[in-house]
Amino acid sequence: MEFSDENKIKATILYNLRRKKIIGGVHTHIEILKRGFPSHLGKDINKIIKDLIKKGDLTTKPTSYGLQISLNKNKIAEIERFIKKILKLDFKS
Repeated sequence: MEFSDENKIKATILYNLRRKKIIGGVHTHIEILKRGFPSHLGKDINKIIKDLIKKGDLTTKPTSYGLQISLNKNKIAEIERFIKKILKLDFKS
């Protein structure tokens, strides 16, 4: 996988969470992030998600039914700049 492809996947994951307002106290199951991507990218997407967690863009919440994630509310401006740079998409609010 090329570096630019990795950035596009990162930006798409972040965009989908931002669009659905999965921020701070609102969480979603980690498997939801893989939806919309080809199944053969599963391992790459897992690695990208781990990188986003390590970087602090995603926060985690372990539950009895699996790992839940959300966007780090303290990094929203930085995340939106990244999405705009890679995907050329903007947010109203």
